[in-house]
Amino acid sequence: MDLAQILLALAVASFAAIPLGLSIWALLDAARRPQWAWALSGRRQVVWMAAVAFSAFTVLGGVLLATWYLVRIRPEVAAAEEGRIPGVPRPPRR
Repeated sequence: MDLAQILLALAVASFAAIPLGLSIWALLDAARRPQWAWALSGRRQVVWMAAVAFSAFTVLGGVLLATWYLVRIRPEVAAAEEGRIPGVPRPPRR
């Protein structure tokens, strides 16, 4: 094998690992968020973790669901974790 073939194989393997990496990122992020933050955001941690884990078996489904979680759900749970709850007015700053 020459260097060009090795680099091509490395590039293909790296590109093929993106869907799995995205799903693992979403799954680990969902697992590290506390249960109370999920409850405050109105979401269920177990449901999202199971959905991301099982959708990883299909490449397109895994990419779509992991992306949806990371773009839409993760910010809601992170906001609840920081004390920003939708529908609850924030106290005035002094």
